[in-house]
Amino acid sequence: MDSRPISDTGSREVSGALSPMAVKLQTSKKYYGFLVMFLVVLSALGSFVNDMYTPALPAMCRFFGCSVPMGQMGLTMGMIGLAVGQLILGPMSDHYGRKPVLIGAMAMFIAAAIVSVFSPTIEFFVICRLFQGIGASGGYFLARTIPADVYSGRSLARLMAVVGAINGIAPASAPVLGGVTADAYGWKGVFVVLAAFALVILAISPFMAESLDKSRRTVGSWWKSMSGYGRLLHNRAFMVHICFKGSALGLLFAYISSSPFILQTHYGLSQTAYGFVIGFNALFVAAGSMIALKFNPLKRAARTGALILVAGVTGEAFALYLIHNIWIYELFMIIILFALGMIFSTANTLAMNEGRQQAGEASSLLGTAGYVVGAIVSPLVGMGDIMHSTAIVYVAVLIVIMICSQVSKALAPDLGN
Repeated sequence: MDSRPISDTGSREVSGALSPMAVKLQTSKKYYGFLVMFLVVLSALGSFVNDMYTPALPAMCRFFGCSVPMGQMGLTMGMIGLAVGQLILGPMSDHYGRKPVLIGAMAMFIAAAIVSVFSPTIEFFVICRLFQGIGASGGYFLARTIPADVYSGRSLARLMAVVGAINGIAPASAPVLGGVTADAYGWKGVFVVLAAFALVILAISPFMAESLDKSRRTVGSWWKSMSGYGRLLHNRAFMVHICFKGSALGLLFAYISSSPFILQTHYGLSQTAYGFVIGFNALFVAAGSMIALKFNPLKRAARTGALILVAGVTGEAFALYLIHNIWIYELFMIIILFALGMIFSTANTLAMNEGRQQAGEASSLLGTAGYVVGAIVSPLVGMGDIMHSTAIVYVAVLIVIMICSQVSKALAPDLGN
């Protein structure tokens, strides 16, 4: 791993200014290990805030006496919070630095998670989920922003792939932990555990060196730094990869929001068994992320993932509509998740490499795109017959993914060795 934060081959030139984190990375191999694990924990919260909650969805619908689409609004509002939070916190982190924003975001998440435990109605709970999403967004987008502060090119790709692969444990373990917790303590126990997880991040944060040196921060009022969004929106290559990643994430969220009702209500799995199945499936996202690094040029991994996705989604749509067999459902879902892992790793790296001059805003847009699509598709999979509506949503999102894949293919060659 090339641990040089400032290089002659694509890193940001900032008049020789090195952040405290960059200095530590140059002088301490142990700190690199700490950084990797801290980034894993940060990005894990974004997975935990939804994945731990999904096993309890059917039970929560019964607890509040609400419909399935209304119960899924908790997922939707969490995604909206994750999207809105990133758009606001991205420019703030470019102005004030990464650490202050992270600490404030974690404090908000802890408060919202604790308050949600006392929700008297589903509507109150859904509002709490909005603030949970805003708080969780701090860790989620900083897990991409911090690497882009100190790396670029293939070095950035390797770090993000390592973090992504290790972080496969998060979506793998979150449903298991959520299912076990919900079975033992009910849905409220899930949010107590989430608050405790965020508290651990808050306790570790002081040990993280600031990755954005003061000389590289935006000047003037922080909201004026939002002009960086305009420059990024006019960067065609950046926007193509944003749309590619966002549509792929939309497919993942369609799966997350439909799977508890398909596996628990339709196929009769318990909350704990559901958690183990979803956890096992998530390992294939991590596998796809690591396999993507074997491709050169890197962009070829996303195209290959998109082609694999065609086979997976086509088979899954037929299985949901006509076959109704849990093993066939699982087989095609594993194929889909492996392909998504390849796309996530590639699109993340290509987008952040294009937008690293405004890393905070770039990371915010990258994360927001997926949650916007996710917020749209999550209620749609619960309308009518969930098996049929899920199949339709899968196919619709696949079409968008394939369009993005073709446009990405036409762009200039991407990262080499």
